[in-house]
Amino acid sequence: MNEMESASPDLPPRESMDFDVVIVGAGPAGLAAAIRLKQLNDDLAVVVVEKGSEVGAHILSGAVIDPVGLDRLVPDWRSDPDRPLKTEVSADRFYVLGPAGALRLPNFMMPRLMDNHGNFVGSLANVCRFLARRAEALGVDVFPGFAAAEVLYGEKGTVVGIATGDMGIGKNGRHKEGFARGMELRAKYVLFAEGARGSLSKQVIARFRLDEGKEPQKFGIGLKELWQVDPARFRPGLVQHTFGWPLQGGTGGGSFLYHFDENFLSVGFVVHLNYQNPTLSPFDEFQRFKTHPLISGVFAGGRRLAYGARAITEGGWQSVPKLAFPGGALIGCSAGFVNVPRIKGSHNAILSGMLAAEHAAAALAAGRANDELTSYEEAWRGSDIGKDLKKVRNVKPLWSKFGTLPGVALGGFDMWTNELFGLSLFGTLRHGKPDYATLRPIDEVTPIVYPKPDGHITFDKLSSVFLSNTNHEEDQPAHLKLRDPAVPIRDNLPAYGEPARLYCPAGVFEVVYADADRKTGPSFVISAQNCVHCKTCDIKDPAQNITWVPPEGGGGPNYPNM
Repeated sequence: MNEMESASPDLPPRESMDFDVVIVGAGPAGLAAAIRLKQLNDDLAVVVVEKGSEVGAHILSGAVIDPVGLDRLVPDWRSDPDRPLKTEVSADRFYVLGPAGALRLPNFMMPRLMDNHGNFVGSLANVCRFLARRAEALGVDVFPGFAAAEVLYGEKGTVVGIATGDMGIGKNGRHKEGFARGMELRAKYVLFAEGARGSLSKQVIARFRLDEGKEPQKFGIGLKELWQVDPARFRPGLVQHTFGWPLQGGTGGGSFLYHFDENFLSVGFVVHLNYQNPTLSPFDEFQRFKTHPLISGVFAGGRRLAYGARAITEGGWQSVPKLAFPGGALIGCSAGFVNVPRIKGSHNAILSGMLAAEHAAAALAAGRANDELTSYEEAWRGSDIGKDLKKVRNVKPLWSKFGTLPGVALGGFDMWTNELFGLSLFGTLRHGKPDYATLRPIDEVTPIVYPKPDGHITFDKLSSVFLSNTNHEEDQPAHLKLRDPAVPIRDNLPAYGEPARLYCPAGVFEVVYADADRKTGPSFVISAQNCVHCKTCDIKDPAQNITWVPPEGGGGPNYPNM
């Protein structure tokens, strides 16, 4: 096929398929919705599209998993020979870190909802692979490697489906040999389960003003490594969390270490994206954390297997947008159902997928289509999801307002009063600024200088990205779009030192000078090939100049056992 302009009016029409329900994203929410729909009505036509090359390829979480969602969705999962979770939590530890020491917090001080006993440690990606097998056994069509790139609207402005992206477009926007148009998947209802800061979810939130009257959504960036450690240092089922060092008091975040399966260790670090210092690098804070005397010993004799990063929704109760709109609904992290102090969202993702499926199935049984699932919107706050989030609604704003030590103490007190008395002395606090608006000018902060990696415990970004198995077709349009290409150098560099080069955990963004004396240039370089799809740039850029869109289907990380 000869090259031709991608904007040519002679493009062939897209093929179209019709379903009862289209689900965007094969994470825990999307797969739970698909399974529940088929449990309720085996005759429903349900399809799940997933941008990763396989189910689980883009799934990353700690993860300590509350099994309440799995127990309700797939009651026999524990007896399945291929069960994805095998390690139950055996010990639960909380520490406050200083530069050289650590203070362990007594477990009896922690609110009961923070207790992890009865939960499981494992890989959320493997949970999703398990759920995908169950969904397919019920007759659900699961299509990995197909990125949902466009929302389809009907004549009345209702959502009527999605279109997957065209394949075989070059960087120059022209069609390559083998170009193929995407598919239109039309449905009576579309459920968006894209995870945090999903590209299509963001569009429908804006189009239908679903966040009107809500607090701005808040986010963190979670970075994770998977290690196989020396059996002598392995403690099956040990769950350990810390806060404090290396983050400064005004920056929220903390760490996790989870021992599971065969000598596997999940080690990770979360930085709240409302941080103020533009010279902060979440990746380097994570690497520095691993050198703490409490932590570093566990890596001796071990081997790093995988690395990844992703954004986490942190706004909670007061930031959840309206969930239903004409023709569809938001579920899982597209809606923002993470419980921040518990560092858990997969249980609520599964429960929200089930809840939306039940209301969609009822609407379909009544002969409805492409209208608003108002009953789902009305039901969630009174459900177990709402009860889970309401108890912790003030933890994040208290932490943001008062800093780590006072904020965590006040948050713990607030969780106790909510748990014991069903009320908060603070009411429901506001979050304030969106995360992109919190940076201070670079001339008002003390620059953070990070040590060089040692290659044993600490590592650089590029060797870490290699372990994420990230790959994109090089000759394709960049999936990181600049609204104004002049902004990074003209505005962000003098004001903030261009923070994209630091907040990105994959080395995608660089400020490059043409000569060693830094007199020629600078220019802003985007290495989209490195992108691990964390969406941090879409969230934290102070000018809101960067938009993340899905690359060609199948591109991105390929996480094993994450």
